[in-house]
Amino acid sequence: MTARPRVTHCNAAGELHAELRAPFRLGRGGPGGWVFLIEPELQLGARPDIIDPDIAGWRRERMPQLPDVPALTLAPNWVCEVLSESTESVDRGRKMRIYRREGVQHLWLVDPRDRVLEVWRVVDGRWREVDTFEGEGRVRAEPFEAIELDLALLWAR
Repeated sequence: MTARPRVTHCNAAGELHAELRAPFRLGRGGPGGWVFLIEPELQLGARPDIIDPDIAGWRRERMPQLPDVPALTLAPNWVCEVLSESTESVDRGRKMRIYRREGVQHLWLVDPRDRVLEVWRVVDGRWREVDTFEGEGRVRAEPFEAIELDLALLWAR
């Protein structure tokens, strides 16, 4: 049996999903056009590499319908990893390499311990950190700049 994430990790992932779902999945207060899944199994590449991001998002034009399958082979447009002591090195290392190789363009690293959101984008084939947000403010972060994200919700206890 593998260790389950801490409650603060679950809260950060759940709150972020809730903040993004209404405007980007449902089009309530935002543009819509996205599909989000919590902890989907991704089988990416020829081997394949099997990974499970905390949250993954696909633009609706790339995934018009949710397939009825146990695992997805279509790389997301955006992924979010909520960092923990036991997963941070894998999230920042192996997973980031796989995501870049498979064409994921946007990555968020959420650290509930230090209350930090790192926003990454692939530029010229490499990950580039484009923003870092700390604390409890309201921020706009790509690719979801259409809304202000309330960071305080991610860190709530």
